[in-house]
Amino acid sequence: MRLNLSSQIDIQPVHGENAWLKGDIEWTPRLLRSALAWLSEKTGKSLLKLTDKDYSENGLDQLLRIYGSAYDVNIRVFNDLQHTITGWPGGKPNADDTDRPERAFPYPKRIIVFSPHPDDDVISMGGTISRLVRQHHDIHIAYQTSGNIAVNDEEVTRFMHFINGFKSLFLDDATEEISRKYKEVKNFLSNKKEGDLDTRDVLTIKGLIRRGEARTACAYNHIPKERIHFLDLPFYESGKVEKLPMGEVDVNIVYDLLCEVKPHQIYVAGDLADPHGTHRKCTDAVLAAIDVAKSRGDEWLNECRIWMYRGAWAEWDIENIEMAVPISPEELRMKRNAILKHSSQMEFAPFLGNDSRLFWQRAEDRNRATAKLYHDLGFADYEAIEAFVEYKPL
Repeated sequence: MRLNLSSQIDIQPVHGENAWLKGDIEWTPRLLRSALAWLSEKTGKSLLKLTDKDYSENGLDQLLRIYGSAYDVNIRVFNDLQHTITGWPGGKPNADDTDRPERAFPYPKRIIVFSPHPDDDVISMGGTISRLVRQHHDIHIAYQTSGNIAVNDEEVTRFMHFINGFKSLFLDDATEEISRKYKEVKNFLSNKKEGDLDTRDVLTIKGLIRRGEARTACAYNHIPKERIHFLDLPFYESGKVEKLPMGEVDVNIVYDLLCEVKPHQIYVAGDLADPHGTHRKCTDAVLAAIDVAKSRGDEWLNECRIWMYRGAWAEWDIENIEMAVPISPEELRMKRNAILKHSSQMEFAPFLGNDSRLFWQRAEDRNRATAKLYHDLGFADYEAIEAFVEYKPL
């Protein structure tokens, strides 16, 4: 089996490199977007207010020679960006979809959102998930890893106290095994030293905690339990921060789910900068499974589009965005609530990284910044925007 590597994806940033100031270049649509976003920011003007003088004074007069006038360049890029904006991420039925990011049909669509950890779905695209649910698509959430190492021991202790109390109140004496396991886990945690690896029982409890949080968030978003999938990809289950290599067994688990659902849309993590590489391996597993489907001639793939989101660590540059989903203030509040259902990942989450903001704060800041960028370029003043890039298998 050939494993598709996410590092092969051509999503290299060009915004900020100012390649256009180094002489005549080949003007691709992405570079044109990047240059005008840069010029807009530098002049403090929206796209349609840029003038011939703005271009000439900032080293972009070659665009005037190519397109004839500032107006012609402005309107070209304005229309290009305007067509990325949609309130219908699953496609708007019975509407002309010529200039929309997604197809009108089929409707409703079967959709899989792949979430590397049991909270990346709502952190990265919680507003879009809510919109897809309200627009009556059949959404499946696939949690690729257990996320068990990202749970603090205090959370385990809290749940163990609950189990012990529940046993005392409602269960009879035929619960010696529960009592034994409770004492065993409690003793391990009491004597655990820094650097000690968790036992398999402790890891299992931590995984259950995250499953419960994910189910609660899905219930909040009205996703039925039969459409929630916990894949528990084996590469993650090393018990350590350093994971095992992603291999065929991981790819086969993902492929089996794809064949079961036969999706019309797939959402997958494109945020490959998480500290320990889990997102990258999870994305590799999905793209490799898609490679397998393509090599086997699976018909469902012909009707499927793949969208990549970004989460708590970064956002797409403006030149790469191909679908921008506006989020209202109420939808942003609902997104925050869904993230907060993952209570073990709030203040005491072990892997917040160097960014002191909590995940819901990062998500809101990122989504508001994207909306502000569009507004500064001359578009509507949205509360927030979630952005996506389409992945096309080679």
